[in-house]
Amino acid sequence: MLEIKNLGVNYGAAPALWDVSLRVAAGELVCVVGPNGAGKTTLVNAIAGVHRASLGSIYLNARDITQLPAHRFCEAGIAIVPEGRRLFTGMTVLENLELGSFIAPAKAQRQATLSKVLTLFPALKIKLHTAAGLLSGGQQQMVAIGRALMAKPKLLLLDEPSLGLAPAIVQDMFRAIEKINAEGTAVLLIEQNVAMAMAIAKRAYVLEEGRIALEGEARELLTRPEVRKAYLGV
Repeated sequence: MLEIKNLGVNYGAAPALWDVSLRVAAGELVCVVGPNGAGKTTLVNAIAGVHRASLGSIYLNARDITQLPAHRFCEAGIAIVPEGRRLFTGMTVLENLELGSFIAPAKAQRQATLSKVLTLFPALKIKLHTAAGLLSGGQQQMVAIGRALMAKPKLLLLDEPSLGLAPAIVQDMFRAIEKINAEGTAVLLIEQNVAMAMAIAKRAYVLEEGRIALEGEARELLTRPEVRKAYLGV
């Protein structure tokens, strides 16, 4: 489904990513982990079209989308839940959700998709007409994920969805991510919580200093001494 070949991204003259290759099969849940500053957010933003690739190619369903304008990535089937959620805090929950469904195919199914989002996140049902800025952090993350799902994506990109959330809420969020994936949406998860990310992912990539350092089956990588020492403190 998603195939990235030898991707490079620069900030001015400074390289942030180089020679990154990865893939996500249809319906697969893949995670990318790594230390702060490794380039994880740059990677996910490049896949979403927010940052332009300097080198390499991005393919979605065998279509080269590398040079598409940023706003066309959503039409191609990619939706992103950005780090920090980036909601319109003065708008209601419903308004934020509806913003996710402005491409024509998604707009035609807006009510049905909204019903699915509210089934996934029932806590939002009584908050639809509340300003998003008044919600708890966990509820705001639900809105951010729901907004992305309203676009009916083939591939959902999640950038640090557990950041700043209480442990109990993090567990709920990961269960929701598993359910989204189980219903057929491919997921690329960028996550600081290495143990939980690898527990739900099929495959994993470790990104260090802008390069892929390790890749493989998630549970197998989690047993490697270098991964356990670097990311689990074991």
